[in-house]
Amino acid sequence: MNKHIITLSFLITSFVVFSQHKTIDQKVDELLSQMTLEEKVGQLNQYTGDWTATGPITINPNKQEEIKKGQIGSMLNILGTKYTRQYQELAMQSRLKIPLLFGQDVVHGYKTTFPIPLAEAASWDLEAMELSARIAAIEASASGIHWTFAPMVDISRDPRWGRVMEGAGEDTYLGSQIAYARVKGFQGEKLGNVNSVMATAKHFVAYGAAVGGRDYNSVDMSERMLWETYLPPFKATIDAGVATFMNSFNDLNGIPATGNAYLQREILKGKWNYSGFVVSDWGSIGEMVNHGYAENSKEAAFLALTAGSDMDMESSSYIKNLVVLVKENRVPVSLIDDAVRRILHKKFELGLFDDPYKFSNPAREKEALNNPEHTKAAREIAAKSIVLLKNENKILPLSKNIKTIAFIGPMVKPLRANHGFWAVELKEIDSTYIVSQWKGLVNKVGKNTKLLYAKGSDINSQNKEGFAEAVSIANQADVVIMSVGESWNMSGEAKSRSNIHLPGVQEELIKVIQATGKPLVVLINAGRPLVFDWTADHTPAILYTWWLGSESGNAIADVLFGDYNPSGKLPMTFPRNEGQIPIYYNYFNTGRPAQNETATNYVSAYIDLKNSPKFPFGYGLSYTTFQYSDLKLSSQKINSSEKIEVTVNITNTGKIFGEEVVQLYLRDKVGSVVRPVKELKDFQKVKLRAGETKTLNFTIDKEKLSFFNDKLEWVAEPGDFEVMIGASSADIRLRSDFELIK
Repeated sequence: MNKHIITLSFLITSFVVFSQHKTIDQKVDELLSQMTLEEKVGQLNQYTGDWTATGPITINPNKQEEIKKGQIGSMLNILGTKYTRQYQELAMQSRLKIPLLFGQDVVHGYKTTFPIPLAEAASWDLEAMELSARIAAIEASASGIHWTFAPMVDISRDPRWGRVMEGAGEDTYLGSQIAYARVKGFQGEKLGNVNSVMATAKHFVAYGAAVGGRDYNSVDMSERMLWETYLPPFKATIDAGVATFMNSFNDLNGIPATGNAYLQREILKGKWNYSGFVVSDWGSIGEMVNHGYAENSKEAAFLALTAGSDMDMESSSYIKNLVVLVKENRVPVSLIDDAVRRILHKKFELGLFDDPYKFSNPAREKEALNNPEHTKAAREIAAKSIVLLKNENKILPLSKNIKTIAFIGPMVKPLRANHGFWAVELKEIDSTYIVSQWKGLVNKVGKNTKLLYAKGSDINSQNKEGFAEAVSIANQADVVIMSVGESWNMSGEAKSRSNIHLPGVQEELIKVIQATGKPLVVLINAGRPLVFDWTADHTPAILYTWWLGSESGNAIADVLFGDYNPSGKLPMTFPRNEGQIPIYYNYFNTGRPAQNETATNYVSAYIDLKNSPKFPFGYGLSYTTFQYSDLKLSSQKINSSEKIEVTVNITNTGKIFGEEVVQLYLRDKVGSVVRPVKELKDFQKVKLRAGETKTLNFTIDKEKLSFFNDKLEWVAEPGDFEVMIGASSADIRLRSDFELIK
């Protein structure tokens, strides 16, 4: 008898060894057949480590024992090969030795920190964004991480919402392209490679439309708006092969997304045939009690699982209730099995059953976290993300022969501030590798240039005591650079703001420095579009520098002195004030459209504010100029099976090399439902030497002409269309018309 028991134990612990010839599905089924109900439910349970939490930590002193019992399937916020190995060793003491998944919010870099995602979106450079995600995956995977909770692909038209910093902005087409690129970057050639991590498409869905821009708030929208504007970026991640989805905190039309079967069962796992798994957001299953949708955590567990949420992040609703719900015959075992099967499949795909410690190699970790090529890429991508908003009298680029520069403002010398929100906090790595804006300038200028500094004010304070010193420093300089904005923790999760003006007395500081008459360049650091109308109207040069990451200082200096010609374009509309929000370029026209900025009588307009934004979607200047010419369409009339080839010439009419984001917009002039005044449908980022001309080619097909009608049918309706080519949504340079016939 004892011999048989030993043999059986050996077979179980050697499960993977004897199953190498089988497919992953066969391996999953074989393992599933050996699991108890309690072990199955354990796979659906995720806890955080006890540091760096992004929500209320579950106080559970028995986590380690639960891992040994196979009652935890995943951990998050466990950083580094040392710690992930320790936890994985606990999992290897469980009966079936099912490895843990280690997840982490690797949102814009791991050690090497890249610009926040909204800033990267301003680069309109898909290859650069894929590269930054690739490097983040290399570093994270080398540190024992299997899974990132990124990219966030929520569309948002409300800059009051703090999480706009985490996404790609307001536009569905641009957002979908970026979502695809980021998934490809994180996951690499294939899951299971030691330099890849599983990506997560989040937050499913419509989280970015929270009422009032207030985080976690309700969302109420039409089905057509949902399908046309908010769902496409998620579908793009599936096309890219995304491993997991995360549902969102909000309710959608009265049903919390976490317990929404229409979203998770019907759309995601039904119409889209998604085979990955869905993880809740932090505690969101249990939070359905607060929504008033579930009576208690037991009912929340029932609603979430039956709706299609596979893994419970941090609410403990599944681990406490699912076994009982199965025994009460309220939850069929088949639903548990489906969820477990999806999770186990990813663990097999990652190769964790072959080697649970394959991502815990200290030598590889050290090499990956100290790769100079990663630093170089971070600097280049940060420079690409900067947007030149204003440059009167060509103050920029600055001459490297300037005798004296005054660098003023609360953002000049901080280190951590340049990372912005959602930067990974690595305990054992100090911040000296982060390049401050001051250090970047020191690195750039020669010995003959004198640098002066004054803080001037704090970020969010009413104290003006530093103004006098700042004015004195400015008066000694040939040119003044001011660095102002939000602190790193003023945009991000749970960082909604009703007032998105420059905080504190920073704009007053700008006013007194502007009054000195010195040439002035303003750097604005933020995680969202801010309101700074006085600065925009009165200062001669403005660079929107967002939060650019660990190479922030060097990248800003590169742009200031012309070693990189700025090419960024805004991925979100910048309002004049909060009264315009929500504001976006692809709005529907009305029966009484405003014809100009001054006519307000019985038209859709404000009587106290212009309708137009301060800075429109797609806007961004360069140190050179570009001419658009010779727009040609291959045909003025096509049927639904044909395509139109569009060509346009772009010429660099300036004296230096530059990059231009050429944007193609379409307008469906008459539809069975009202269509937007324009919609981005393509873009290209073109590099041009001084005087060089290139011909760009675009293709318009049925897909680009289609939309959801009032029956939620994806259709392209016959009729007249306008094609527009421009430098921004408000700067259309060339137009032409064509007709779609049956």
